[in-house]
Amino acid sequence: MYAIIETGGKQIKVEAGQEIYVEKLNVEAGETVTFDKVLFVGGDDTKVGVPFVEGATVTAKVEKQGKQKKITVFKYKAKKNYRKKQGHRQPYTKLTVDAINL
Repeated sequence: MYAIIETGGKQIKVEAGQEIYVEKLNVEAGETVTFDKVLFVGGDDTKVGVPFVEGATVTAKVEKQGKQKKITVFKYKAKKNYRKKQGHRQPYTKLTVDAINL
């Protein structure tokens, strides 16, 4: 059984027991988070939401909060002596999916 949920403006396919990385959520490590924006539930009986499946939730446990690897953002304009170097580390939340509830 799997589900497609919406979080952080993105759609993610999840299964029970799977570890996923999502945009940062304001919860502490060890807490449980519930997603009620379930777009699709697949498996033995398929349910498609319009836009969300009513009564369906996905529960997950927060493993940790962290930051991804640093990327370099470099802007410049040719022949104008304009150069701007900047780094960025995107924050994330690591989750372990516990159950898909219908």
